[in-house]
Amino acid sequence: MTRPDDPAIPAAPDRPATAPERPAGIAPRATARRSPATARRVPAGPATAPPPHHRDPRERAVDPSVAVPDTAARATWTLLALLPGAACLATAGALRITEGVLGDGARALVTVAGALLACLALRACLAHGPLRAPGGTGRAGLYACWLLSYAVYGEGLLDQVMTGGPDGWWGGDPAPLLGLAVAVAPAAGCAHLFTLRAHRERAVSRTPEEFGTGVRPLLLAAVALFLGVLLPLLHLADRALGGGGTGFAAVALGLLFFLARLLAAHGLPEPGAVALAAACAVEAAAPALALSARLPGLEPVAQPVNALVSVGGTGAVGALACGTAALGLLLYAPSALSRALAHTHPRP
Repeated sequence: MTRPDDPAIPAAPDRPATAPERPAGIAPRATARRSPATARRVPAGPATAPPPHHRDPRERAVDPSVAVPDTAARATWTLLALLPGAACLATAGALRITEGVLGDGARALVTVAGALLACLALRACLAHGPLRAPGGTGRAGLYACWLLSYAVYGEGLLDQVMTGGPDGWWGGDPAPLLGLAVAVAPAAGCAHLFTLRAHRERAVSRTPEEFGTGVRPLLLAAVALFLGVLLPLLHLADRALGGGGTGFAAVALGLLFFLARLLAAHGLPEPGAVALAAACAVEAAAPALALSARLPGLEPVAQPVNALVSVGGTGAVGALACGTAALGLLLYAPSALSRALAHTHPRP
């Protein structure tokens, strides 16, 4: 016979198994399971958060981790935008200091060197940041050079042509060039603000019509802000160089440049190039018509130029040319830049 506690006999089914005894001094381990209410919550980190491209567009528009631009890139193009104005200011200061000390040849060399530095700085500025044109601008650079040259020397040339000349070298007014060069940095800032706000508007808009309605006021605000900065800069440049007053032609030229470059930066260079070419044609036609009137039988061709100059002076030609072209772009830009396709490239 076997004993009841013989290990060969299995335990009865209704008999609960007993846990082995713990050595003295070791506390029993708690077996209670935590309730969901008392479970520790793990904060969501980068690994648990959904990736940016899976988020809702409206959420991405207000999330600083997704929509903050590269600070280093912004600092780079801001510095480059300040260089054209700095080059022109340095040249004007050098000419002012050396007045009466250097001869005409040396001063001309300083002027050429300063203009070259300003052109190189402007080229570097337009290759980066919010004023960069991804697809290029074609011949717009040549038209811009003509318009800047006319802003400096055009009125003096036209004055000599209208009075029977030219009979020698005519003087120039560098104040518009200085004011426009310094205004490159505000133009870049205004373009950046418009692009940034337009991208945010595109992210939260549900329909193309809603996007267009939100972008048009942003464009007009950017233009108004730029004009608000351009006017005092041109006035200060004119006072610093002893000019005869800020004319409407310089203001219209600055607005024309800003709108043409803003369109080009959003993939629309053709309208700006056409507007610049039209302004060049008008400015070139004025002295050409005045000279043609000296030929027998062609006296009437100069009547429009004579009438315009008699009303507004020689500066009226540049004001009419650049003002009309800028007005055309100002009417075109709201509809062109209110399309989402114009804001598909990455913002600066």
